[in-house]
Amino acid sequence: MGSQEHVSQGLPQFPESFWRGSTELPSFPKLTEDHVTDVAIVGAGITGITTAYLLSKAGYQVTLLEAGEILSGTTGFTSAKISTQHGMIYDDLLKHFGEEQARMYYQSNHEALEWMIATAEDLSLDCGMTREAAYLYTDKEDGKKLKDLEAEFAAYQKLGIPGEWLDQVPLPLGAGGAIRLPGQARFHPLHYLKGLLQAVLDQGGKVYEHTTIGEKVDTEGHLTLHTEGEEFQIRCRHAVSASHFPFYDGGSLYFSRLHAERSYCLAFEPETDYEGGMYLSASGPTRSLRAVEWGDKKLVIAGGENHKTGQGICTFGHYEKLERFAGELLGIRSIPYRWSTQDLITLDNVPYIGKRAEDEEIYIATGFGKWGMTNGTLAARLIADGIMGNSNPYTGLYDPTRFKAVPGIKNFIVQNFSVAKELVSGKVEIVHKKTRELGPDEGAVVVHEGRRVGAYRDPEGKLHLVDRTCTHMGCECEWNDGERSWDCPCHGSRFSYEGQVLEGPATVPLKSIEAEDVN
Repeated sequence: MGSQEHVSQGLPQFPESFWRGSTELPSFPKLTEDHVTDVAIVGAGITGITTAYLLSKAGYQVTLLEAGEILSGTTGFTSAKISTQHGMIYDDLLKHFGEEQARMYYQSNHEALEWMIATAEDLSLDCGMTREAAYLYTDKEDGKKLKDLEAEFAAYQKLGIPGEWLDQVPLPLGAGGAIRLPGQARFHPLHYLKGLLQAVLDQGGKVYEHTTIGEKVDTEGHLTLHTEGEEFQIRCRHAVSASHFPFYDGGSLYFSRLHAERSYCLAFEPETDYEGGMYLSASGPTRSLRAVEWGDKKLVIAGGENHKTGQGICTFGHYEKLERFAGELLGIRSIPYRWSTQDLITLDNVPYIGKRAEDEEIYIATGFGKWGMTNGTLAARLIADGIMGNSNPYTGLYDPTRFKAVPGIKNFIVQNFSVAKELVSGKVEIVHKKTRELGPDEGAVVVHEGRRVGAYRDPEGKLHLVDRTCTHMGCECEWNDGERSWDCPCHGSRFSYEGQVLEGPATVPLKSIEAEDVN
């Protein structure tokens, strides 16, 4: 680490993603009638838009259905690295999937990376697409992680991944060793996807925002989706769940086969020059770095501070730790943006992509585990191939019905024990705070007129009360002071301070409580 002493430059009061803050996005109407299409794609992030692009190009009538606004989910809050260097994964893949499938994981992501770069060029997209090397490094003092990194490099060599070993890295990160992988890329994901979306619209594709698709799906005869509350029907030949958490479970128990993690980002203007490259630490706490252009300035995005959703103690503290890291490393002139994101991780760390069941034309894409740029793109390519009837060599690897005995069983037990623990601990916790003790812009679990409720007092002094029982499976949500949201520690659902759904699997808002109703 650099030796300079860090003086805080002040974090922005409210979180805002750099990508969304620097992009004007089009808006689209809400679905207000029954609808017929070839392919209904639920979720307008990188997977949904890329799938729509591929299929509309092939002559299919496609409809994108987004519960909120386009690109308002994980894709709008990423660190936007296009890389096949997905942390410490290849040694594990060799152990649990074998050499052939481990190599397929690399190849499918590498093909997605090259496809994205070629597509940006073909469409002449002004999205800051820049080739850079990626570095996976360990701290000098972390002897165990250094051994793990050496095993990871051995896996690179066995699989033919063109990484190189370094004893030091260009930045003063105190690295004890690193794997450098050339030819990776960084870009502006929303500028890129805005271009793909325009191509979809040019081919006659339809987009509906503020249109939540319910869990009910009719699979007899024509495939029929229903909007929440069964107000309208969408008839289609194929349906794609590209909605982060699958909108349709159909007995697949995805909530028990995925867990949610939050992580945090700062976009800051450094005092010293950033020499380029994309960095990720193998040692904890996780640290990520990459550059981005902002007008005539170059910002650096520092990320990390991962934790299971709802189980971070002080979420704002995660931003403060990133600020300290960035300040000590490069110095900080200003911090124009801060934001956090949520990722879903599967039991075996490989995404679930493909048909939910062999006899249904419903495709699933979820569990990208923080690497949604390449995984989301390869998901779109794999699903488009399935719909078009093309064979794809990666279908078996990503099959969402698979279950790897190791590490799947261990992770299944651990994750679902954690859920049971949260259900119990949330219900029996002791709360002493009263609503009158809340200051402006403060939220907490409080006792109000004899009941435990979720409370937030906004900057104008208005009190917002909710029943914080998650509408998915009854866990008790915790207050997230960094995002001003109620987060479920069991399956990752998140709600606004007024109770509206921000992240699934929940689809129903938290119950809002009027002050006079609290007895």
